[in-house]
Amino acid sequence: MVIFHLQFLNIFFKYNAELEEVLPLKKFVITISLVMVIGLLLGIFFYNQTPNQTLPDIDPQPEEQSIDETPTQPEQIQGIYLNEQIGYSLQNDRLQITFDKGKNWITVPIEKDQLFAGEYNGNKQELIDHSYLLTENRTAFLYAEEPSWDNETIRILYTLDQGKTWMNSVVTEHYMGVRFRKVGFVDDQFGYIIISGGRTMSQEGSNVFLTFDGGQSWQETNNSGVSRLIADGGFVDAKIGFLSFGTINPEAPELYVTQDGGNTWKQATVNIPSEYANIFVQAETPFIEDDHLAVFVNQGPNGDYKGGLVKGKFISTDKGNTWVFSMEVSPDEANK
Repeated sequence: MVIFHLQFLNIFFKYNAELEEVLPLKKFVITISLVMVIGLLLGIFFYNQTPNQTLPDIDPQPEEQSIDETPTQPEQIQGIYLNEQIGYSLQNDRLQITFDKGKNWITVPIEKDQLFAGEYNGNKQELIDHSYLLTENRTAFLYAEEPSWDNETIRILYTLDQGKTWMNSVVTEHYMGVRFRKVGFVDDQFGYIIISGGRTMSQEGSNVFLTFDGGQSWQETNNSGVSRLIADGGFVDAKIGFLSFGTINPEAPELYVTQDGGNTWKQATVNIPSEYANIFVQAETPFIEDDHLAVFVNQGPNGDYKGGLVKGKFISTDKGNTWVFSMEVSPDEANK
């Protein structure tokens, strides 16, 4: 490499002597350029003679992370309990049920809004009274698919194994604005659903559906022919059922009975003692008691007799055709 540079210098001086004959300015420019080239070559030479240096490894500094040492606690579910063990919750717009007082919650595969579809303006933090069943052996929820207000499909979602498996069946299609809704089962196979809809002022249609296969299929009974607003209803067995009408300023109980599974309906006779006239005005659902039927008749929405909560108890010994007064009962006694 040194021999190369000496030869280069020899050529340079020889060439520089020849440049003396060139004009001074041109000679100066060329000389400066040659000096720059020589400097560059010398720099490359000394760089190649210098041993390689290895830069020390530098560990990258870890990014600072904010660590929350407080573990996230699951949100406490506030349940509405029907007894010591069984309850439900509509918290976070999701229906959940429990069978062990809230230790475990099961999400019901249904949208909350479907439980309140139709004509309902009440509290949506609790399920509509009578629109569901929640027991150890059967859980069921009535709901409406609502493509439009006048074209609802009424369905029932139910489970027989505490939410491990769910079944769904159609009760009726093309229903209009469901208002009243009630589901009940007398035994494992026989059950009933009562709904009303299409309300106009104080008039509406009401319909009764029965199942004889545990809820898989439903068939409609003949219509009662009554267009007043329905207040309550139910069956005590597969043959005997009742519908109670009158919700707006009722003056006397209007109770209809069927004794042939809904093929025919007729108005029952409820004998109100004169001292209770215009007091006990709205019949609830009759029930079996010993060897007869019994029914509570309440004071309606505007009653004020003894605080408005006392009810009259009536007895029937002819399968619900006629009813006679038995006694006054307190709210606590009536709810037992």
